[in-house]
Amino acid sequence: MPKVIKFESISEVHRMMGLPGPVHPLISLMDATNGQIDLGRLPSSYMPGFYKISFTTRLGGKFRYGQGYYDFDEGSMLFTAPHQIVGNTENYKGNEGYSLIIHPDFLQGYPLARKIKQYGFFSYANNEALHLSELERTTVSGIYQIIGDELNSRIDDFSHEVVIAQIELLLSYARRFYKRQFLTRQVNTDLLPRLEELLNAYFEEEKPVVQGIPTVQYLAEQLNYTSNYLSDMLRSLTGLNAQQHIHQSLIERSKELLSTTNLTISEVAYKLGFEHPQSFSRFFKIKTNSSPLQFRSAFN
Repeated sequence: MPKVIKFESISEVHRMMGLPGPVHPLISLMDATNGQIDLGRLPSSYMPGFYKISFTTRLGGKFRYGQGYYDFDEGSMLFTAPHQIVGNTENYKGNEGYSLIIHPDFLQGYPLARKIKQYGFFSYANNEALHLSELERTTVSGIYQIIGDELNSRIDDFSHEVVIAQIELLLSYARRFYKRQFLTRQVNTDLLPRLEELLNAYFEEEKPVVQGIPTVQYLAEQLNYTSNYLSDMLRSLTGLNAQQHIHQSLIERSKELLSTTNLTISEVAYKLGFEHPQSFSRFFKIKTNSSPLQFRSAFN
């Protein structure tokens, strides 16, 4: 396994890439639209101490991202948070695009310092990159160009504020474009039936007795998504995140057991994966406004 190189400063990345030092020590926009930046100079595995928002219009080879490699096509975006492992290309053949590197300290004093942690796509996996339409690529490219102008030729008392505003705008557009992707990409059309089948099989095979209540991570792994991507995609499709879908399934299954079997409340609780009957009763009460006993009595 290759050694993971840690980059704590943006200057270190510039030196590794053979570039002049950054104009600002806490933020840098690498413009590779002319194809002159050689990603092959990066280590095979590295862990940056900063955010990285990459917009690739063309990339030859395969790019290491998370636990796998991603084959870029035209107009893709990747988002990396501090302390995630990323790496360089395999069989590098040149690239075009932008890479915006932002140290967390650059955001201090602005609401974005907290808000940026709420964008789930910073923890998406390699197969969950954002694929942009032609119009979306134009929008994103324009924002990168404004940031580049501010950093390279307009640094004054307002530059920091303007760049922060553009980063926020970029992230807002990314969230909008991801929602469009959730709704339109073919891979998502059968998600709900697959999710329902997976949950039904989990309960039918009595996995809760051994493994406990199904988790978001379990569902995500079975469906080949990250937890955040699965939840965001489900929220766009149904208005409910993955955890809420699990809760919904638990309530449906518990109602079925309470109304069609003679199992005690404790037996129902253990069959659904609850460690303590009290936890099940509390959960059921919160979700249905009645206790399991009240539900069973009313049903009978």
